[in-house]
Amino acid sequence: MALALALAIIAAARPQAGYGQRQVFTEGIDIMLALDISGSMQAADFKPDNRLTVSKQVIRNFIKGRQGDRIGLVVFARQAFTQCPLTTDYPLLLKFLDKVDFGMVEDGTAIGLALATAANRLESSDAKSKIIILLTDGVNNAGQIDPITAAKAVAALGIRTYTIGAGKQGLVDFPVKDPLFGTRYVKRQSEIDEKTLKEVARITGGKFFRAKNSAALQEIYNEISRMEQTKIEVKEY
Repeated sequence: MALALALAIIAAARPQAGYGQRQVFTEGIDIMLALDISGSMQAADFKPDNRLTVSKQVIRNFIKGRQGDRIGLVVFARQAFTQCPLTTDYPLLLKFLDKVDFGMVEDGTAIGLALATAANRLESSDAKSKIIILLTDGVNNAGQIDPITAAKAVAALGIRTYTIGAGKQGLVDFPVKDPLFGTRYVKRQSEIDEKTLKEVARITGGKFFRAKNSAALQEIYNEISRMEQTKIEVKEY
């Protein structure tokens, strides 16, 4: 009788086995990262590493902090090319980022061409928000298209551009390989075309940032990430 009563109580409780279901709706942002890999990015004013090494680490943190967005990578010096197309496969994107280094293309700084290359990757996107984040430490001195013309074309496509001038102005330490004494540092002039970068950002509805050290650069990417929030809606059944 005790067993029957216990079973009756359990039956009255109607125990059930089942499964849950989650639906995630995202309004992702398509983001093209444009990274300068010209020789001047070897400058050591982002100590203890050079500008490129620090920039790659900051970009890595930025990618890891995103969710639901498609992100791609363009690198540029005298020429610009797509290192990784738009993707949500962040581990794959990070592998392509790790491979970025000096000497991948001839030295120079083709800012306009970098903008055009990034915009071409976003042109056919149907994302509600499309942005370019361009980081450079120099002045446009190469490429078939100037930055202002490229910016106007980018704006016509509804793409917002954030520009970042990385490094200090004036004399900075620059590594030189000496066959006798190894790597030594010499002072070289560093020049960043803030005026053009500000104008590119203004034309496209973005914003210009100035990063004189690694901490400032990290905060810039954090700020951009806060401004460009992806809408995520989760429903559970």
